[in-house]
Amino acid sequence: MPIGAEPQPGGGVHFRVWAPLPDTIVLVVDGIAHELAAEDGGYRSAFVTDARVGSRYGFRLDGHETPLPDPASRSQPDGPHGLSCVVDPSAYRWRDEAWRGVRGGDPHVITEIHIGTFTAEGTYAAASAKLPLLKEVGITVIELMPVAEFPGRFGWGYDGVDLFAPTRLYGTPDDLRAFVDTAHGLGLGVIMDVVYNHFGPDANYLPCFSKTYLTGRYDNEWGDAINFDGPGAAPVREFVRENAAYWVREFHLDGLRLDATQQIFDASEISIVAELTAAARTAAGGRSVLVVAENERQEARLVRPREQGGDGLDGVWHEDLHHTAHVALTGRAEAYYSDYTGSARELLACVKHGFLYQGQRSTWQKKPRGMPSLDLPSHQRITFLENHDQVANSAFGRRMVDLADVARLRVLTALLLLGPGTPMLFQGQEFFSSTPFLYFADHKPDLAAAVQTGRRAFLMQFPSVAAVETDRPGAPETFEKSRLDWAERDRNAQALALHRDLITLRRADPGLSTYERLDGAVLSDDAFLVRFFCGGAVASADRLLIVNVGREVAPRIVPEPLLAPPPGRDWRMLWSSEDAAYGGDGARSPLAADGAWVFPGRTAVLMEAVPVVDRA
Repeated sequence: MPIGAEPQPGGGVHFRVWAPLPDTIVLVVDGIAHELAAEDGGYRSAFVTDARVGSRYGFRLDGHETPLPDPASRSQPDGPHGLSCVVDPSAYRWRDEAWRGVRGGDPHVITEIHIGTFTAEGTYAAASAKLPLLKEVGITVIELMPVAEFPGRFGWGYDGVDLFAPTRLYGTPDDLRAFVDTAHGLGLGVIMDVVYNHFGPDANYLPCFSKTYLTGRYDNEWGDAINFDGPGAAPVREFVRENAAYWVREFHLDGLRLDATQQIFDASEISIVAELTAAARTAAGGRSVLVVAENERQEARLVRPREQGGDGLDGVWHEDLHHTAHVALTGRAEAYYSDYTGSARELLACVKHGFLYQGQRSTWQKKPRGMPSLDLPSHQRITFLENHDQVANSAFGRRMVDLADVARLRVLTALLLLGPGTPMLFQGQEFFSSTPFLYFADHKPDLAAAVQTGRRAFLMQFPSVAAVETDRPGAPETFEKSRLDWAERDRNAQALALHRDLITLRRADPGLSTYERLDGAVLSDDAFLVRFFCGGAVASADRLLIVNVGREVAPRIVPEPLLAPPPGRDWRMLWSSEDAAYGGDGARSPLAADGAWVFPGRTAVLMEAVPVVDRA
């Protein structure tokens, strides 16, 4: 890397740091001070012959006695306030030589997990042991919530301050490598959530090394914005660009999820998002990587090719689908959900057209939201019914299985896993986990009080949450409540079967895996259909997905052409969310023998086109 500490083949360690701000800087390695040679652009370096892997080091700035950690530290064994540790990134012996990476556009199913709560132990090693269970249900990609070092005993990871150091809370850097290696051996990809929109408020020593890491020119939701386009921005861009490449190169990660990209401010001709994405792809060598973004505005430019003025990412989180599905499932349209009705029309529009807001005015935000994106391939939309933010934003961090009617939840799970887009689950969702996921962050007392006040103020936008006493983010019991209960996987075998069967259908059914186009029609306020057209020689593989989250619909007449089967074919029920195997009341075909349609309430049904039976 251009900065950091790197052991040399012949012994000793080379240290390099970007530190244009302090007048004097001294490198301290294992308690011994060393002078640093000045280089152009504010860089300083030294080669220390008696330094080794495991050496503890830091930098004393302007005569201060306490050494500060390396901004590019690969390991912080004592946390972000402690000394850095020299690591040999080449020591781990990888077993994934045949792994080719994760390619955008492939039929992936993602699951988002938080290492600290994914298992009782909260370690990379314990999480590795659960990977076969994710493989068995059909998941193909694990998305890790941030693991860059942050202060405290627990946290979500979005207050990271040492971007190159995997947090000591979950294990060693090589434990993370082993987790990725194990996943690859099972055929699972691993991408990681990275935060390039702000640094955490505690233990961020970067401003001690340079005053140009941060900027006050933009309003950032979480503090000072990172300086990507002002004076002195070039080394900051290098820092972030190299960090993206580092995770792919040294940990064999298969890509990145970029947090809250609407808060990454950059007026440069080529955005830092585009640059770090290109750097990650280059670092992968011959492997493919997947780079997706969270973006509240769902800006299509993020996934457009560079030659079309875009950033070249592979996907954007589909917030609109989540929000309208949430209203459909819970009946509540508070705060930002007030822009949605949860109607069949909205749900179908998500299926057919992607993002609902593509430049129209948002009533909640009182301004236009989104941009035109009707032409985007559906796989570039990351679809979900749950994620860490949205679960935590409910009262007591309740999961959807506790907020919604389970029959309706099965219906929209079918839409998620059979419909277009790249579906994503949240840890335990595949077995309808009821473990809450709360907002937790362990900070020193003054900051903890401020965080709790800020969190409470944020939740005040939801009247249902404002009316209850919420859990304290800094309380250890808040963290402990969020640990996934794996015993539910056995108890909820029907939910597990639901997800396993739907993912299998998504991947193996010819009508769902090879369709050329789709269309749809609204049947009632709560019901709609999606027609999958295969065309050509496989027109017989057409599929019809009927989704009804409300009451039974029994139309007297059915003048809807999408209900007509292909020539020489009839519709036959292939799958139903009300199958007793999933805890339903029993599967019932919506098509009677006489050709009349009755769309059962709170049910999703998949119909297949089969040869007409001669009833004579």
